[in-house]
Amino acid sequence: MNTQNKSAWIGNVPSSPLGMIWIAVSDNGLAAIQIHPDGDKFKDQLRKMGYSQIFDDPVRVSSTSQQLEEYFVKKRTDFDLIIDWSNMLPFQEQVLKATLAIPYGQTSTYGEIAFRLDKPQAARAVGRAEATNPIPLVIPCHRVIGADGKLHGYGGGKGIETKAWLLKFESGK
Repeated sequence: MNTQNKSAWIGNVPSSPLGMIWIAVSDNGLAAIQIHPDGDKFKDQLRKMGYSQIFDDPVRVSSTSQQLEEYFVKKRTDFDLIIDWSNMLPFQEQVLKATLAIPYGQTSTYGEIAFRLDKPQAARAVGRAEATNPIPLVIPCHRVIGADGKLHGYGGGKGIETKAWLLKFESGK
């Protein structure tokens, strides 16, 4: 992970059913999404990710913003965006790529993802990788549930309440 002189361009989706959604892109693609009304908190997250230069640029994030808007009006079930994987450790990248493969409206468990990665004892590590997903919604960590069928943790918006809302929204119920 190169953290020297990294730049990010940010913008937002001002009105979504979840409230304000902040978006950051880098030269390598979509770098971060945060469901939170506070842009300063988002900028702090980006600095922790190694971005020393952060610029407001709604044009650079417009593709992501448009696709999120389409998702929330049920005109999109898959995202067509380039992901910047450079901020992730190799195991987290493997986990989140497996998470990307979970179809809209379906779920998988932490253990199933661990098994798919040929690391059947790593369900907790998968959970940690999901918990630190910098790109929720696009990388659908909300679709990952416990082996008991229950919802376990969600870092976006209002936590478990947001995860439950997303799963209900996608299931059409």
